[in-house]
Amino acid sequence: MVRKKVPEWLNSTMWSTPPSQPSSFNDDSTLLRHSPATKMSSMKKQEAESISVTPPPSTASSVQSPSPRPRNNGSSISGEYGNSSVAPSSAEDFSRQAHLSAELSKKVINMKELRSLASQSLPDSPGIRSTVWKLLLGYLPPERSLWSSELKQKRSQYKHYKDELLTSPSEITWRLVRSKGFDNYELKSGSRCMLSRSRITDEDHPLSLGKASVWNTYFQDIETIEQIDKDVKRTHPDIPFFSAESSFARSNQESMKNILLVFAKLNQGIRYVQGMNEILAPIFYVFRNDPDEDSSSHAEADAFFCFVELLSGFRDFYCQQLDNSVVGIRSAITRLSQLVRNHDEELWRHLEITTKVNPQFYAFRWITLLLTQEFSFFDCLHIWDALLSDPEGPLVRFAKSIDAQDPLLSLQESLLGICCAMLVLVRRRLIAGDFTSNMKLLQHYPTTNISHLLYVANKLRSKMLV
Repeated sequence: MVRKKVPEWLNSTMWSTPPSQPSSFNDDSTLLRHSPATKMSSMKKQEAESISVTPPPSTASSVQSPSPRPRNNGSSISGEYGNSSVAPSSAEDFSRQAHLSAELSKKVINMKELRSLASQSLPDSPGIRSTVWKLLLGYLPPERSLWSSELKQKRSQYKHYKDELLTSPSEITWRLVRSKGFDNYELKSGSRCMLSRSRITDEDHPLSLGKASVWNTYFQDIETIEQIDKDVKRTHPDIPFFSAESSFARSNQESMKNILLVFAKLNQGIRYVQGMNEILAPIFYVFRNDPDEDSSSHAEADAFFCFVELLSGFRDFYCQQLDNSVVGIRSAITRLSQLVRNHDEELWRHLEITTKVNPQFYAFRWITLLLTQEFSFFDCLHIWDALLSDPEGPLVRFAKSIDAQDPLLSLQESLLGICCAMLVLVRRRLIAGDFTSNMKLLQHYPTTNISHLLYVANKLRSKMLV
């Protein structure tokens, strides 16, 4: 069997990630998404070298800025979104920012141009990422004249969802009683604060087991509500935006709980799966920090619809019944394995044949959590810029049975391309490693330059399309 020659550009020293400083590893690094008693919450340490950049000027906004995430050595790249290991600003970055602002000010946004600008991550300037993500996720139409009506309609729809799905059963019961003309019912002294038994139907009774009973539905949702509450409280405990003991942080937690619970109630086939809070966090954070006060105040509604749109590209990964199907998580992991083999058969062979490192051991978490646990929170924002900017994605020659032009499938392939680039960046260490060292490396991915990672992912994608 003739092995494929490794491309010369892969052997360049610029792709090598320097060994990270020794660190302690947790044994339990796997997300058990089908077990409500388990929660993966490992956070990544940050790179040792970075440059301090003057943050953008503050804008009139009622939203607090989060405290920067600490780095290993205390140095950081600062900006609207705290620390990030992307390259510092340059003349090219400022030019790209000006280009973005000009594009966003047009009457009709050129989506192809916008995706191209976002593909190497967006600048951390106030408001840009919020608007661009809404456009890339299809929440806002390209025509600016339609934004106001679309936002009004969507936000009204979300309010209706909350009124219908999050109202307490006791309040619903009282509404039903009042709707039946009992609002002027005079309570007798012997039955004060109690309704006559004849006035409570079977469906309204707290002990009813009927399918139409609001109380029965409420008690069935208790486990989901409790799990969401626990997970949201554990979301990014090192970032005050999510976990500080301030009214602002508590308000943010309540909004995230509302979004996840409404999603669970509207999607009975999936409901809530542990880890969804980690996927929601970047979206809600970006929208809540929009300097435009109207956008910030409606961050919950906007984040809900964008969260739904993002998960629509990965929904089958969270359905246990589809795990072994062509659209399930195991199929995605297999596609990643084939992608690595196509690009670097030597690396693929060493990992899966020689050292027996099954891609499911590390890629399951990478894929299901969209890389949110492999990098710092602020680095993930830049990775998601590239992920969301490529809805057309690369064509997948080895998946001929699937429509490669499907934008939802393409979003998956964009994610798999970044995962493949992650392996390429540490290939020398992987080639030199055994099972144990490679597992530690991939389950605790070393810090890296995000701009560099995205460049490699684009390079791999261009090779795919040749």
